[in-house]
Amino acid sequence: MFPCDKCGLCCRLVNHSNLANEKGVCKYLDEKSNLCKIYEKRPLFCRVDEYYDKYCKDDMTREAFYALNKNYCQMIKRQKGVV
Repeated sequence: MFPCDKCGLCCRLVNHSNLANEKGVCKYLDEKSNLCKIYEKRPLFCRVDEYYDKYCKDDMTREAFYALNKNYCQMIKRQKGVV
């Protein structure tokens, strides 16, 4: 399972998608707890492992996919001054 630390940054950067509220934050993010209000029914692209199984397993290893996701997490944390 992908080791998400639940910082909520990726949920705060959905911007112009149909999931965004007027601030560009996912409308399903509880901004106080950083937890998803619809976690069990969240979109597929929010489910790292299931997304990998459906779209990426033929192109890369799970470890490589995790590394891409982790790199993205670290990049947005650096940009936002979290790390």
